[in-house]
Amino acid sequence: MQRRQALQALASLGTLPLLPAVAGAQTAAPRRGGILKVAAPFNPSTLDPVTGGTGSDHMLLYPIFDTLVDFVPETLEARPGLATAWEFLDPRRLVLTLRQGVRFHDGTPFDAAAVKVNLDRARGDDRSAVRGDLASLQAIEVLDAHRVVLLLSRPDTALPLILADRAGMMSSPKAMQERGRQYDRAPVGTGPFRFVRWNDNDIVELVRNEDYWNKGLPYLDGITYRIITDLNTGLRSVIAGETHFAYRLNPQQKLVADRMGKRVRISSTPTIADYHLLFNYGHAPLNDRRVRQAINYAIDRDGFNKAALLGLGVPAQTMLPPGYWAHDPSFDHFYTHDPDRARALLREAGHPDGVDIQFFGYSDQASQQRHEIIIEQLRRAGIRAHMTVGSSADMYQRFMVRGEGDMLLALWTGRPDPSQPFVLVYGADGFNNAGKVPPPPEMAQAQADSQSSAAPAARKAAFARLERAALEHALSCELAFVPGIEAFSPSVRNYTPNLLGKPKFNEIFLAD
Repeated sequence: MQRRQALQALASLGTLPLLPAVAGAQTAAPRRGGILKVAAPFNPSTLDPVTGGTGSDHMLLYPIFDTLVDFVPETLEARPGLATAWEFLDPRRLVLTLRQGVRFHDGTPFDAAAVKVNLDRARGDDRSAVRGDLASLQAIEVLDAHRVVLLLSRPDTALPLILADRAGMMSSPKAMQERGRQYDRAPVGTGPFRFVRWNDNDIVELVRNEDYWNKGLPYLDGITYRIITDLNTGLRSVIAGETHFAYRLNPQQKLVADRMGKRVRISSTPTIADYHLLFNYGHAPLNDRRVRQAINYAIDRDGFNKAALLGLGVPAQTMLPPGYWAHDPSFDHFYTHDPDRARALLREAGHPDGVDIQFFGYSDQASQQRHEIIIEQLRRAGIRAHMTVGSSADMYQRFMVRGEGDMLLALWTGRPDPSQPFVLVYGADGFNNAGKVPPPPEMAQAQADSQSSAAPAARKAAFARLERAALEHALSCELAFVPGIEAFSPSVRNYTPNLLGKPKFNEIFLAD
Protein backbone atom coordinates (compact mmCIF):
# COMPACT_ATOMS: atom_id res chain seq x y z
CA MET A 1 0.00 0.00 0.00
CA GLN A 2 2.87 2.40 0.74
CA ARG A 3 4.20 1.86 -2.77
CA ARG A 4 0.80 2.39 -4.37
CA GLN A 5 0.24 5.58 -2.37
CA ALA A 6 3.67 6.87 -3.37
CA LEU A 7 3.00 6.27 -7.04
CA GLN A 8 -0.40 7.92 -6.77
CA ALA A 9 1.26 10.93 -5.20
CA LEU A 10 3.72 11.04 -8.07
CA ALA A 11 0.88 10.92 -10.57
CA SER A 12 -1.01 13.75 -8.90
CA LEU A 13 1.91 16.03 -8.04
CA GLY A 14 3.98 15.48 -11.15
CA THR A 15 7.54 15.94 -9.91
CA LEU A 16 7.25 14.80 -6.29
CA PRO A 17 10.35 12.70 -5.55
CA LEU A 18 9.23 9.09 -5.30
CA LEU A 19 12.28 7.48 -3.75
CA PRO A 20 13.24 8.07 -0.13
CA ALA A 21 16.77 9.03 0.71
CA VAL A 22 18.96 6.12 1.81
CA ALA A 23 19.64 6.55 5.51
CA GLY A 24 23.21 7.54 6.26
CA ALA A 25 24.24 7.31 2.63
CA GLN A 26 25.24 10.96 2.14
CA THR A 27 26.60 12.09 5.49
CA ALA A 28 30.29 12.56 4.65
CA ALA A 29 32.22 14.86 2.33
CA PRO A 30 33.18 13.09 -0.92
CA ARG A 31 36.46 11.21 -0.72
CA ARG A 32 38.49 10.15 -3.74
CA GLY A 33 40.00 6.70 -4.14
CA GLY A 34 39.19 3.08 -3.56
CA ILE A 35 37.74 0.28 -5.65
CA LEU A 36 34.02 -0.38 -5.29
CA LYS A 37 33.49 -4.16 -5.21
CA VAL A 38 30.03 -5.11 -6.45
CA ALA A 39 28.32 -8.51 -6.22
CA ALA A 40 26.60 -8.76 -9.61
CA PRO A 41 23.91 -11.46 -9.82
CA PHE A 42 24.14 -11.91 -13.61
CA ASN A 43 26.87 -12.34 -16.17
CA PRO A 44 26.25 -9.66 -18.83
CA SER A 45 24.78 -10.67 -22.18
CA THR A 46 27.22 -8.28 -23.90
CA LEU A 47 28.84 -4.96 -23.00
CA ASP A 48 27.70 -3.37 -26.24
CA PRO A 49 24.55 -1.36 -25.47
CA VAL A 50 23.17 -1.87 -28.98
CA THR A 51 23.45 -5.66 -29.22
CA GLY A 52 22.64 -6.59 -25.63
CA GLY A 53 19.13 -7.37 -24.58
CA THR A 54 18.86 -8.00 -20.85
CA GLY A 55 17.98 -5.32 -18.31
CA SER A 56 20.59 -6.70 -15.92
CA ASP A 57 23.31 -5.35 -18.25
CA HIS A 58 22.48 -1.73 -17.40
CA MET A 59 24.33 -1.76 -14.08
CA LEU A 60 27.56 -2.47 -15.97
CA LEU A 61 26.80 -0.20 -18.91
CA TYR A 62 25.97 2.97 -16.96
CA PRO A 63 29.56 3.56 -15.72
CA ILE A 64 31.06 2.99 -19.19
CA PHE A 65 28.55 4.88 -21.33
CA ASP A 66 27.02 8.30 -20.98
CA THR A 67 23.64 8.73 -22.66
CA LEU A 68 22.55 11.61 -24.85
CA VAL A 69 19.78 12.38 -22.35
CA ASP A 70 19.88 11.58 -18.64
CA PHE A 71 16.99 11.17 -16.19
CA VAL A 72 16.19 12.28 -12.65
CA PRO A 73 16.43 9.12 -10.49
CA GLU A 74 13.35 9.87 -8.39
CA THR A 75 10.92 10.74 -11.19
CA LEU A 76 12.51 9.65 -14.51
CA GLU A 77 12.15 13.22 -15.75
CA ALA A 78 14.53 14.00 -18.64
CA ARG A 79 17.62 16.09 -17.90
CA PRO A 80 20.81 16.92 -19.85
CA GLY A 81 23.38 14.25 -20.58
CA LEU A 82 25.75 14.33 -23.53
CA ALA A 83 23.12 16.55 -25.09
CA THR A 84 22.89 19.77 -23.12
CA ALA A 85 19.61 20.76 -24.80
CA TRP A 86 16.99 19.42 -27.21
CA GLU A 87 14.15 21.09 -29.07
CA PHE A 88 11.45 20.01 -31.50
CA LEU A 89 11.59 22.48 -34.39
CA ASP A 90 8.37 20.87 -35.54
CA PRO A 91 6.77 17.46 -34.72
CA ARG A 92 9.20 15.66 -37.05
CA ARG A 93 12.49 17.45 -36.39
CA LEU A 94 14.35 17.16 -33.11
CA VAL A 95 17.56 19.19 -32.67
CA LEU A 96 20.16 18.04 -30.14
CA THR A 97 22.82 20.44 -28.89
CA LEU A 98 25.84 18.41 -27.80
CA ARG A 99 28.21 18.86 -24.90
CA GLN A 100 31.61 20.17 -25.99
CA GLY A 101 35.02 18.98 -24.86
CA VAL A 102 34.02 15.35 -24.45
CA ARG A 103 36.23 12.49 -25.62
CA PHE A 104 35.75 8.75 -25.80
CA HIS A 105 38.05 6.58 -23.70
CA ASP A 106 40.28 5.97 -26.75
CA GLY A 107 40.74 9.72 -27.30
CA THR A 108 38.29 9.99 -30.20
CA PRO A 109 36.30 13.25 -30.03
CA PHE A 110 32.62 13.02 -29.19
CA ASP A 111 30.81 15.18 -31.74
CA ALA A 112 27.84 15.28 -34.08
CA ALA A 113 29.49 12.87 -36.52
CA ALA A 114 29.89 10.33 -33.72
CA VAL A 115 26.22 10.69 -32.79
CA LYS A 116 25.21 10.02 -36.39
CA VAL A 117 27.37 6.88 -36.55
CA ASN A 118 25.90 5.57 -33.29
CA LEU A 119 22.26 6.24 -34.16
CA ASP A 120 22.62 4.89 -37.70
CA ARG A 121 24.08 1.70 -36.27
CA ALA A 122 21.42 1.44 -33.56
CA ARG A 123 18.59 1.63 -36.08
CA GLY A 124 20.23 -0.34 -38.90
CA ASP A 125 22.56 -3.02 -37.55
CA ASP A 126 21.15 -6.52 -38.04
CA ARG A 127 22.02 -7.38 -34.42
CA SER A 128 20.55 -4.23 -32.91
CA ALA A 129 18.24 -4.80 -29.97
CA VAL A 130 17.07 -1.16 -30.01
CA ARG A 131 15.75 -0.85 -33.56
CA GLY A 132 12.21 -0.79 -32.19
CA ASP A 133 13.13 2.12 -29.90
CA LEU A 134 14.18 4.16 -32.92
CA ALA A 135 11.41 3.13 -35.32
CA SER A 136 10.42 6.77 -35.83
CA LEU A 137 13.96 7.87 -36.70
CA GLN A 138 14.31 8.26 -40.47
CA ALA A 139 17.63 10.06 -40.82
CA ILE A 140 20.26 12.00 -38.88
CA GLU A 141 21.53 15.26 -40.26
CA VAL A 142 24.73 16.91 -38.95
CA LEU A 143 24.30 20.69 -38.68
CA ASP A 144 27.74 21.40 -37.29
CA ALA A 145 30.24 19.78 -34.93
CA HIS A 146 27.92 20.08 -31.93
CA ARG A 147 24.39 19.94 -33.35
CA VAL A 148 22.40 17.19 -35.02
CA VAL A 149 18.85 17.07 -36.34
CA LEU A 150 16.89 13.85 -35.95
CA LEU A 151 14.45 13.59 -38.85
CA LEU A 152 11.39 11.53 -37.93
CA SER A 153 8.89 9.61 -40.03
CA ARG A 154 6.19 10.50 -37.48
CA PRO A 155 5.93 12.64 -34.36
CA ASP A 156 7.69 11.03 -31.40
CA THR A 157 7.64 12.97 -28.14
CA ALA A 158 9.02 9.91 -26.30
CA LEU A 159 12.33 10.12 -28.16
CA PRO A 160 14.27 12.29 -25.65
CA LEU A 161 13.71 9.76 -22.86
CA ILE A 162 14.34 6.88 -25.27
CA LEU A 163 17.78 8.46 -25.70
CA ALA A 164 18.25 8.12 -21.93
CA ASP A 165 18.42 4.35 -22.39
CA ARG A 166 20.51 1.95 -24.52
CA ALA A 167 19.72 3.75 -27.78
CA GLY A 168 21.34 6.92 -26.39
CA MET A 169 24.53 5.28 -25.09
CA MET A 170 27.38 6.57 -27.21
CA SER A 171 30.24 4.31 -28.36
CA SER A 172 33.52 5.26 -30.01
CA PRO A 173 33.06 4.98 -33.81
CA LYS A 174 36.77 4.15 -34.11
CA ALA A 175 36.54 1.27 -31.63
CA MET A 176 33.37 -0.15 -33.19
CA GLN A 177 34.95 -0.17 -36.65
CA GLU A 178 38.26 -1.68 -35.51
CA ARG A 179 36.82 -4.35 -33.23
CA GLY A 180 33.77 -5.45 -35.20
CA ARG A 181 31.84 -8.12 -33.35
CA GLN A 182 34.53 -8.23 -30.69
CA TYR A 183 33.24 -4.84 -29.58
CA ASP A 184 30.64 -6.80 -27.58
CA ARG A 185 33.45 -7.64 -25.17
CA ALA A 186 35.66 -4.55 -25.48
CA PRO A 187 33.44 -1.44 -25.13
CA VAL A 188 34.62 2.17 -25.39
CA GLY A 189 32.32 4.93 -24.16
CA THR A 190 32.59 8.41 -22.69
CA GLY A 191 31.49 7.48 -19.16
CA PRO A 192 33.28 8.02 -15.84
CA PHE A 193 34.88 4.55 -15.96
CA ARG A 194 36.91 2.74 -18.62
CA PHE A 195 36.62 -0.95 -19.41
CA VAL A 196 39.61 -3.17 -18.46
CA ARG A 197 38.55 -6.82 -18.65
CA TRP A 198 35.68 -9.27 -18.55
CA ASN A 199 36.15 -12.90 -17.55
CA ASP A 200 32.90 -14.73 -18.16
CA ASN A 201 30.96 -15.67 -15.01
CA ASP A 202 33.81 -14.33 -12.90
CA ILE A 203 34.70 -10.64 -13.03
CA VAL A 204 34.24 -7.35 -14.90
CA GLU A 205 36.80 -4.68 -14.09
CA LEU A 206 36.55 -0.91 -14.73
CA VAL A 207 38.95 1.91 -13.85
CA ARG A 208 38.52 5.66 -13.49
CA ASN A 209 38.35 7.76 -16.64
CA GLU A 210 40.89 10.43 -15.73
CA ASP A 211 39.69 12.67 -18.56
CA TYR A 212 36.00 12.55 -17.72
CA TRP A 213 34.17 15.68 -18.87
CA ASN A 214 32.29 16.10 -15.57
CA LYS A 215 35.23 17.36 -13.55
CA GLY A 216 35.45 16.01 -10.02
CA LEU A 217 33.83 12.71 -10.98
CA PRO A 218 34.25 9.88 -10.49
CA TYR A 219 35.39 9.67 -6.89
CA LEU A 220 36.30 5.98 -7.12
CA ASP A 221 39.50 4.61 -8.63
CA GLY A 222 37.46 1.83 -10.18
CA ILE A 223 34.63 -0.68 -9.97
CA THR A 224 35.06 -4.44 -9.84
CA TYR A 225 31.99 -6.58 -10.47
CA ARG A 226 32.22 -10.09 -9.09
CA ILE A 227 29.67 -12.32 -10.84
CA ILE A 228 27.89 -14.06 -7.95
CA THR A 229 24.68 -15.59 -9.26
CA ASP A 230 23.52 -16.91 -5.88
CA LEU A 231 21.90 -14.00 -4.08
CA ASN A 232 22.50 -15.45 -0.61
CA THR A 233 26.20 -15.72 -1.40
CA GLY A 234 26.18 -12.18 -2.77
CA LEU A 235 24.64 -10.83 0.43
CA ARG A 236 27.06 -12.81 2.58
CA SER A 237 29.95 -11.30 0.65
CA VAL A 238 28.77 -7.82 1.72
CA ILE A 239 28.23 -8.86 5.33
CA ALA A 240 31.71 -10.42 5.42
CA GLY A 241 33.32 -7.33 3.89
CA GLU A 242 34.41 -9.16 0.71
CA THR A 243 32.30 -6.82 -1.45
CA HIS A 244 30.71 -3.43 -0.83
CA PHE A 245 27.41 -3.67 -2.70
CA ALA A 246 24.83 -6.29 -3.71
CA TYR A 247 21.74 -5.52 -5.80
CA ARG A 248 18.63 -7.18 -7.17
CA LEU A 249 18.11 -8.87 -3.82
CA ASN A 250 14.87 -10.63 -2.96
CA PRO A 251 12.71 -9.93 0.11
CA GLN A 252 14.15 -13.11 1.66
CA GLN A 253 17.63 -11.59 1.63
CA LYS A 254 16.27 -8.34 3.03
CA LEU A 255 15.03 -10.20 6.12
CA VAL A 256 18.54 -11.55 6.69
CA ALA A 257 20.19 -8.15 6.10
CA ASP A 258 17.76 -6.42 8.46
CA ARG A 259 19.13 -8.56 11.30
CA MET A 260 22.72 -7.46 10.67
CA GLY A 261 22.32 -4.10 12.37
CA LYS A 262 25.02 -1.58 11.51
CA ARG A 263 27.13 -4.11 9.63
CA VAL A 264 25.14 -3.53 6.44
CA ARG A 265 22.83 -0.85 5.11
CA ILE A 266 19.65 -1.60 3.18
CA SER A 267 17.87 0.35 0.47
CA SER A 268 14.35 -0.86 -0.33
CA THR A 269 12.40 1.40 -2.69
CA PRO A 270 9.50 1.21 -5.16
CA THR A 271 10.28 0.46 -8.81
CA ILE A 272 8.45 0.03 -12.08
CA ALA A 273 10.16 -3.36 -12.58
CA ASP A 274 7.98 -6.47 -12.68
CA TYR A 275 8.22 -10.21 -13.10
CA HIS A 276 6.45 -11.43 -16.18
CA LEU A 277 6.03 -14.50 -18.33
CA LEU A 278 7.13 -13.80 -21.88
CA PHE A 279 5.45 -15.84 -24.62
CA ASN A 280 6.75 -17.04 -27.96
CA TYR A 281 3.52 -16.80 -29.94
CA GLY A 282 5.32 -17.44 -33.22
CA HIS A 283 4.58 -21.16 -32.94
CA ALA A 284 2.14 -23.58 -31.31
CA PRO A 285 0.71 -23.84 -28.73
CA LEU A 286 1.09 -20.17 -27.71
CA ASN A 287 0.21 -18.88 -31.16
CA ASP A 288 -3.38 -19.48 -30.01
CA ARG A 289 -4.64 -16.52 -28.00
CA ARG A 290 -6.91 -18.78 -25.95
CA VAL A 291 -3.92 -20.72 -24.61
CA ARG A 292 -2.22 -17.47 -23.63
CA GLN A 293 -5.40 -16.28 -21.95
CA ALA A 294 -5.63 -19.60 -20.12
CA ILE A 295 -2.17 -19.04 -18.65
CA ASN A 296 -3.24 -15.58 -17.46
CA TYR A 297 -6.35 -16.99 -15.76
CA ALA A 298 -4.36 -19.87 -14.24
CA ILE A 299 -1.94 -17.54 -12.43
CA ASP A 300 -2.76 -16.43 -8.89
CA ARG A 301 -0.96 -13.09 -8.78
CA ASP A 302 -1.73 -12.43 -5.11
CA GLY A 303 -0.44 -15.89 -4.26
CA PHE A 304 2.73 -15.32 -6.28
CA ASN A 305 3.33 -11.99 -4.52
CA LYS A 306 2.92 -13.54 -1.09
CA ALA A 307 4.97 -16.67 -1.78
CA ALA A 308 7.75 -15.22 -3.93
CA LEU A 309 7.95 -11.62 -2.67
CA LEU A 310 6.69 -12.02 0.91
CA GLY A 311 3.86 -9.65 0.04
CA LEU A 312 6.24 -6.73 -0.59
CA GLY A 313 5.39 -6.49 -4.28
CA VAL A 314 2.28 -5.24 -6.09
CA PRO A 315 0.28 -7.66 -8.29
CA ALA A 316 0.58 -6.69 -11.96
CA GLN A 317 -1.75 -6.85 -14.95
CA THR A 318 0.24 -4.78 -17.43
CA MET A 319 3.79 -3.42 -17.55
CA LEU A 320 2.56 -0.11 -16.11
CA PRO A 321 2.13 -0.23 -12.32
CA PRO A 322 -0.99 0.77 -10.39
CA GLY A 323 -0.86 4.46 -9.55
CA TYR A 324 1.59 5.29 -12.36
CA TRP A 325 0.46 8.27 -14.40
CA ALA A 326 0.24 6.31 -17.69
CA HIS A 327 -1.71 3.35 -16.24
CA ASP A 328 -5.49 2.89 -16.54
CA PRO A 329 -6.78 1.62 -13.16
CA SER A 330 -9.82 0.00 -14.80
CA PHE A 331 -7.46 -2.85 -15.82
CA ASP A 332 -6.26 -3.63 -12.29
CA HIS A 333 -8.35 -6.82 -12.13
CA PHE A 334 -8.58 -7.73 -15.82
CA TYR A 335 -7.36 -11.31 -15.25
CA THR A 336 -8.65 -12.87 -12.05
CA HIS A 337 -7.43 -16.21 -10.73
CA ASP A 338 -9.86 -18.62 -12.39
CA PRO A 339 -8.51 -22.15 -13.14
CA ASP A 340 -11.95 -23.31 -14.36
CA ARG A 341 -12.04 -20.59 -16.98
CA ALA A 342 -8.50 -21.48 -17.97
CA ARG A 343 -9.51 -25.12 -18.55
CA ALA A 344 -12.54 -24.03 -20.58
CA LEU A 345 -10.31 -21.91 -22.81
CA LEU A 346 -7.95 -24.85 -23.33
CA ARG A 347 -10.86 -27.09 -24.34
CA GLU A 348 -12.06 -24.43 -26.76
CA ALA A 349 -8.54 -24.30 -28.23
CA GLY A 350 -8.57 -28.05 -28.84
CA HIS A 351 -6.75 -29.20 -25.69
CA PRO A 352 -9.39 -31.08 -23.66
CA ASP A 353 -6.69 -32.95 -21.72
CA GLY A 354 -4.62 -29.86 -21.03
CA VAL A 355 -1.51 -28.60 -22.79
CA ASP A 356 2.27 -29.02 -22.53
CA ILE A 357 4.57 -25.99 -22.74
CA GLN A 358 8.33 -25.61 -22.64
CA PHE A 359 9.11 -23.22 -19.76
CA PHE A 360 12.51 -21.48 -19.73
CA GLY A 361 14.01 -19.71 -16.72
CA TYR A 362 17.17 -18.85 -14.82
CA SER A 363 19.15 -21.33 -12.77
CA ASP A 364 19.68 -19.38 -9.53
CA GLN A 365 17.93 -20.67 -6.43
CA ALA A 366 15.47 -17.78 -6.06
CA SER A 367 14.39 -18.06 -9.70
CA GLN A 368 13.81 -21.77 -9.32
CA GLN A 369 11.60 -21.14 -6.30
CA ARG A 370 9.53 -18.75 -8.43
CA HIS A 371 9.36 -21.37 -11.16
CA GLU A 372 7.96 -23.93 -8.72
CA ILE A 373 5.18 -21.56 -7.67
CA ILE A 374 4.21 -20.90 -11.29
CA ILE A 375 4.43 -24.55 -12.34
CA GLU A 376 2.07 -25.57 -9.53
CA GLN A 377 -0.43 -22.82 -10.32
CA LEU A 378 -0.43 -23.79 -13.99
CA ARG A 379 -0.75 -27.50 -13.17
CA ARG A 380 -4.03 -26.87 -11.35
CA ALA A 381 -5.45 -25.50 -14.59
CA GLY A 382 -4.27 -28.36 -16.80
CA ILE A 383 -1.13 -26.61 -18.09
CA ARG A 384 1.94 -28.82 -17.82
CA ALA A 385 5.10 -26.71 -17.79
CA HIS A 386 8.37 -28.53 -18.54
CA MET A 387 11.29 -26.59 -17.09
CA THR A 388 14.65 -25.73 -18.68
CA VAL A 389 17.03 -23.46 -16.77
CA GLY A 390 20.35 -21.77 -17.45
CA SER A 391 22.14 -18.47 -17.06
CA SER A 392 20.24 -15.31 -18.00
CA ALA A 393 22.52 -14.75 -21.03
CA ASP A 394 22.07 -18.34 -22.22
CA MET A 395 18.30 -18.32 -21.76
CA TYR A 396 18.05 -15.00 -23.59
CA GLN A 397 19.98 -16.39 -26.56
CA ARG A 398 17.98 -19.60 -26.70
CA PHE A 399 14.54 -18.05 -26.19
CA MET A 400 14.80 -14.62 -27.83
CA VAL A 401 17.40 -15.17 -30.52
CA ARG A 402 17.05 -18.83 -31.47
CA GLY A 403 13.31 -19.05 -30.80
CA GLU A 404 13.45 -22.10 -28.55
CA GLY A 405 10.83 -22.76 -25.90
CA ASP A 406 7.34 -21.38 -25.34
CA MET A 407 7.61 -19.22 -22.22
CA LEU A 408 10.30 -17.44 -20.21
CA LEU A 409 10.10 -15.98 -16.71
CA ALA A 410 12.04 -12.72 -16.64
CA LEU A 411 12.23 -9.49 -14.69
CA TRP A 412 11.24 -6.53 -16.86
CA THR A 413 13.24 -3.66 -15.44
CA GLY A 414 11.27 -0.79 -16.92
CA ARG A 415 12.44 2.06 -19.14
CA PRO A 416 12.50 5.86 -18.73
CA ASP A 417 9.50 6.46 -21.02
CA PRO A 418 6.35 4.31 -20.64
CA SER A 419 6.07 3.81 -24.40
CA GLN A 420 9.28 1.76 -24.49
CA PRO A 421 8.02 -1.41 -22.78
CA PHE A 422 5.31 -1.88 -25.40
CA VAL A 423 7.81 -1.42 -28.26
CA LEU A 424 10.52 -3.62 -26.79
CA VAL A 425 8.30 -6.46 -25.58
CA TYR A 426 5.50 -6.49 -28.17
CA GLY A 427 6.88 -4.62 -31.21
CA ALA A 428 7.74 -6.63 -34.33
CA ASP A 429 11.43 -5.75 -33.83
CA GLY A 430 11.21 -5.75 -30.05
CA PHE A 431 14.09 -7.67 -28.49
CA ASN A 432 11.65 -9.36 -26.07
CA ASN A 433 9.28 -10.45 -28.86
CA ALA A 434 10.68 -13.96 -29.29
CA GLY A 435 8.50 -14.90 -32.25
CA LYS A 436 8.90 -11.49 -33.93
CA VAL A 437 5.15 -11.50 -34.59
CA PRO A 438 3.85 -7.99 -35.43
CA PRO A 439 1.53 -6.50 -32.80
CA PRO A 440 -2.22 -6.28 -33.51
CA PRO A 441 -3.11 -3.31 -35.76
CA GLU A 442 -4.95 -1.48 -33.00
CA MET A 443 -1.88 -1.78 -30.82
CA ALA A 444 0.44 -0.42 -33.49
CA GLN A 445 -1.82 2.61 -33.90
CA ALA A 446 -2.04 3.16 -30.15
CA GLN A 447 1.76 2.91 -29.95
CA ALA A 448 2.14 5.68 -32.53
CA ASP A 449 -0.47 7.79 -30.76
CA SER A 450 1.31 7.38 -27.40
CA GLN A 451 4.38 9.01 -28.94
CA SER A 452 2.76 11.67 -31.12
CA SER A 453 1.65 14.10 -28.41
CA ALA A 454 3.34 15.74 -25.47
CA ALA A 455 0.01 16.30 -23.70
CA PRO A 456 -0.30 13.91 -20.72
CA ALA A 457 -4.04 13.39 -21.25
CA ALA A 458 -3.60 12.37 -24.89
CA ARG A 459 -0.72 10.07 -24.05
CA LYS A 460 -2.63 8.52 -21.17
CA ALA A 461 -5.57 7.72 -23.46
CA ALA A 462 -3.20 6.03 -25.92
CA PHE A 463 -1.56 4.02 -23.14
CA ALA A 464 -4.98 2.78 -22.06
CA ARG A 465 -5.50 1.42 -25.58
CA LEU A 466 -2.05 -0.19 -25.48
CA GLU A 467 -2.79 -1.83 -22.16
CA ARG A 468 -6.17 -3.10 -23.35
CA ALA A 469 -4.73 -4.61 -26.54
CA ALA A 470 -1.92 -6.34 -24.63
CA LEU A 471 -4.44 -7.78 -22.16
CA GLU A 472 -7.10 -8.83 -24.65
CA HIS A 473 -4.53 -10.55 -26.85
CA ALA A 474 -2.72 -11.92 -23.76
CA LEU A 475 0.66 -11.01 -25.22
CA SER A 476 2.40 -11.72 -21.90
CA CYS A 477 1.48 -12.59 -18.33
CA GLU A 478 2.48 -9.90 -15.84
CA LEU A 479 2.94 -11.16 -12.28
CA ALA A 480 4.08 -8.54 -9.76
CA PHE A 481 6.01 -5.29 -9.45
CA VAL A 482 9.03 -5.66 -7.21
CA PRO A 483 10.82 -3.40 -4.74
CA GLY A 484 14.41 -2.48 -5.52
CA ILE A 485 16.45 -4.00 -2.70
CA GLU A 486 20.17 -3.30 -2.32
CA ALA A 487 22.55 -4.09 0.54
CA PHE A 488 25.81 -2.23 0.97
CA SER A 489 28.65 -1.57 3.35
CA PRO A 490 28.44 1.44 5.70
CA SER A 491 31.47 2.82 3.85
CA VAL A 492 29.39 3.25 0.66
CA ARG A 493 28.21 6.85 0.42
CA ASN A 494 26.27 9.03 -2.00
CA TYR A 495 24.12 6.20 -3.37
CA THR A 496 20.76 7.25 -4.82
CA PRO A 497 18.32 4.54 -5.97
CA ASN A 498 16.18 5.14 -9.03
CA LEU A 499 12.65 4.28 -10.09
CA LEU A 500 13.92 1.75 -12.64
CA GLY A 501 15.48 -0.33 -9.88
CA LYS A 502 18.84 -0.24 -11.72
CA PRO A 503 21.62 1.06 -9.45
CA LYS A 504 24.03 3.65 -10.81
CA PHE A 505 27.47 3.74 -9.19
CA ASN A 506 28.87 6.78 -10.99
CA GLU A 507 28.73 9.19 -8.02
CA ILE A 508 29.37 6.78 -5.16
CA PHE A 509 32.42 7.23 -2.96
CA LEU A 510 33.91 5.12 -0.16
CA ALA A 511 34.25 6.79 3.24
CA ASP A 512 37.21 6.09 5.51
